[in-house]
Amino acid sequence: MASPRLETYCCPNRDAATQLVMNFQPEVFCGVCIGSASVSLLLTILQLLPKKGQSPRKMPKASSSSTILLLISICDILGGLGMIFRSSVWLGFPGFIANISVVNGTDVWPSVFCVGSAMWIQLLYSAGFWWLFCYAVDSYLVVRRSAGLSTIVLYHMMTWGLAVMLCVEGIALLYYPSLSSCENGLEHAIPHYITTYAPLLLVLVVNPVLFRRTVSAVASLLKGRQGIYTENERRLGTEIQIRFFKIMLVFIICWSSNIINESLLFYLEMQPDINEIPLKNIRSAALITWIIMGVLNPMQGFLFTLAFYGWTGWRVDLKWRKREIPWESMSSSTVGENAYPSPVNYQSNIHDSKKISTTDSQQTDEAISMLSEGNTSGDDRLTRSSPIYQGW
Repeated sequence: MASPRLETYCCPNRDAATQLVMNFQPEVFCGVCIGSASVSLLLTILQLLPKKGQSPRKMPKASSSSTILLLISICDILGGLGMIFRSSVWLGFPGFIANISVVNGTDVWPSVFCVGSAMWIQLLYSAGFWWLFCYAVDSYLVVRRSAGLSTIVLYHMMTWGLAVMLCVEGIALLYYPSLSSCENGLEHAIPHYITTYAPLLLVLVVNPVLFRRTVSAVASLLKGRQGIYTENERRLGTEIQIRFFKIMLVFIICWSSNIINESLLFYLEMQPDINEIPLKNIRSAALITWIIMGVLNPMQGFLFTLAFYGWTGWRVDLKWRKREIPWESMSSSTVGENAYPSPVNYQSNIHDSKKISTTDSQQTDEAISMLSEGNTSGDDRLTRSSPIYQGW
């Protein structure tokens, strides 16, 4: 799972609260992490693979929102692989792990593994948080018709730039002046915890606001598309709202235990002796939430695919399909058009005027289809009710 305690444990003079959770049944905890991450990894890949009997989705144009959803899943997959690798080494090489606690030891590889694996997990999940924030921003901008595929470059710069900057800054402050002589004190570790939980809290606070505004804007678009608000439009708006609710529900379920656990450990760190009898219940709660984190954090990848796309089924289609080369279709259409002269069409002006009148409706359809991607029923209702489907 992803916790700033993983980096804190790499310090030989780690605090008592970190020592408490990291030394609590490490074999059981690592086994739980490996099992949860492996199940989530396999099911996430299964969800993303093409399925038999499913026709490829035809989008009006490439959607940055669909790219962001895929990148969120990739971050979860890579973060889960980091958990599996770290926990496997922890279980398989206990003597190697024991050298992490050696002060002024000559073998630097245990410390390198400890810091490197912890940074890998933190970086990937932090990037996933930023991508989820970008998804909320992009959904709102798409409805406002202010976003396009070009904005994905800005999202890449913001996501990876902020994730790397916060991760490196937090690690540098934590391990100052060196890994073998980390400074003690909460004031030294707090910046590291802030850089870790800042994107998580951002998603918890800002994303619901953006999703709510997006749903309101979608309702206005559906009402203004044809001047009426039918049952189909109402259902589509409800489905988009439910989809946003599922995303936030998965996020809260998977990461609320981290916030609770960190609050409890922070409280224990402020006590002169965490082993006092009055603190027994707090210690127990911290250990319970620590195990829960090992189960829920890796499961985010699979649960997110359910929120994004629903259950896609077990029938995987691994057959290679030849795709039509763009310039071949262009050349064939050009030859077909130029082979014979086209007859004069006296109704072309009327037809062009109708095209212009449906431009706004087409843009609305594109925006709504981007938001409802992964929801076949919603897209089908939208297509059937659109002027394009009716042959306007």
